[in-house]
Amino acid sequence: MENRLKTASPAPSLREPPVTEPGGELALGRLPGGDPIAVIDIGSNSVRLVVYERLSRSPTVLFNEKVLCGLGRGMAGSNRLMDEAVACALAALERFRMLTAQTGVEQIKVLATAAAREAENGADFIARAEAICGVPIEVLTGKEEAKFAALGVASGFHRPDGTVGDLGGGSLELVDLTGARVGTGVTLPLGGLRLQEVSGDSVAKARKIAAAEMREVALLDRGRKRTFYAIGGTWRSLARLHMHETGYPLKVMHNYRIKPGECVDFCRAVARRDPDALAPSGTISKARQPLLAYGATVLSEIVERAQPSEILLSALGLREGLLYDLLDLKERGQDPLLAAAEELALLRSRSPLHARELGEWTGALMDVVGVDETDEEIRLRTAACLLADIGWRAHPDYRGEQSHNIIAHAAFVGIDHPGRAFLALSVMMGHIGDVEGDFGQRLRELLSTRLMERARILGAALRVAYLVSASMPGVMLKTHFSLNGKNLRLHLPGELAGLEGERLAKRLAQLGKLVGYEATILAEPDVV
Repeated sequence: MENRLKTASPAPSLREPPVTEPGGELALGRLPGGDPIAVIDIGSNSVRLVVYERLSRSPTVLFNEKVLCGLGRGMAGSNRLMDEAVACALAALERFRMLTAQTGVEQIKVLATAAAREAENGADFIARAEAICGVPIEVLTGKEEAKFAALGVASGFHRPDGTVGDLGGGSLELVDLTGARVGTGVTLPLGGLRLQEVSGDSVAKARKIAAAEMREVALLDRGRKRTFYAIGGTWRSLARLHMHETGYPLKVMHNYRIKPGECVDFCRAVARRDPDALAPSGTISKARQPLLAYGATVLSEIVERAQPSEILLSALGLREGLLYDLLDLKERGQDPLLAAAEELALLRSRSPLHARELGEWTGALMDVVGVDETDEEIRLRTAACLLADIGWRAHPDYRGEQSHNIIAHAAFVGIDHPGRAFLALSVMMGHIGDVEGDFGQRLRELLSTRLMERARILGAALRVAYLVSASMPGVMLKTHFSLNGKNLRLHLPGELAGLEGERLAKRLAQLGKLVGYEATILAEPDVV
């Protein structure tokens, strides 16, 4: 048992003093342990500012804004940044610089990609941009873009293995990734804006250009039957449209999965449509719609050429890859899901220590009743225990619902959608019992029978734990389970014997039914 839990141990608690605002007020909803850090990404289509709460294994966004300036527009013919696009980008940078000051940022990283790198007047633009930002701007090579994109995937997926593709406005970066090891990469001139222009606004011609560019890319051969990780705003918009058309039950982009055959069929359907008829108002921005057909064309050609096992969308890319690269090796080795769950426990639960104790206590229960768990299931159960009490400030009738909504839509990484559904449902059932009515039913569609069974067992166990400990630390590990034939016994030591009661007995009986045993409380006398 000890070894199993060790593989899923959460990130260490944060013990630094809380964040203090300029007026002396404590910002208790913020994590201590470092100043905000900002990354500005000057891309070929958009200029974006993201301010992160602090540098950590699971960074939380404090502020996020993008402006679609289209710096790469028109470069296919003139090889120059257009005056209008430059003015838009510089104005955005002026605004972003003020916002970083307001959010207390101490460190700003500014990156520029294909358009600024390749344009004849790119150096002049960078000089003007540096004067505004007040820090040097790192103009990335294609290989550096690919590296940081891959590190973004390494930071956001649990043990990734496959090919990373980052589609920007000016270029497509492809790179091999195994775990945190970044392999070879290539840059292709297949960004959405560039492809639209060189094809003369012809999707049919764009498809031929993309196929020709990819024909000799040996890297794609190594991606066969492995995962393809898709990064970029245009591909995220495609996935959002796919979610809408399929009625997908979870509106979370990161780790959204599409099967290869379905991906090709969908991308070709998008490429045939009029951009104005692609999606209902509000689903995809008007500025992004004209590029969807070209992003879809590039993705379908990649899937046909590489024959991956699946396509996973990544909400993390270049910026998060840069942050991951700034971490020391120990921090990189942390599990991002458990780090994020630990942080939420610290910020929202009545007792973070109790949340950690639940992981050990429920693990012992699973051992006693013979519920086998894979390493991934242990990891998910541990995360669920850390999150079990984050809704306690809500009215008791709505704690389950609020916890479900927070967990289902939280900015977690390192977890797939079935795993996310497991966390949300098991914690919800810890408050309300089994799933009732329509609430939570859609998420059940994402779970296998095996995971749903384990979610029910964990939820029932949490309901027992609440009545024993009142969600306070130092109690649960004084109790333990044992089997006596077909009877599951919860042992309460003498000092806790007074907790025995009808309500606790009923909840224990419900847990026993789920694991196939009669269940009783055994209050043990004090040893004199």
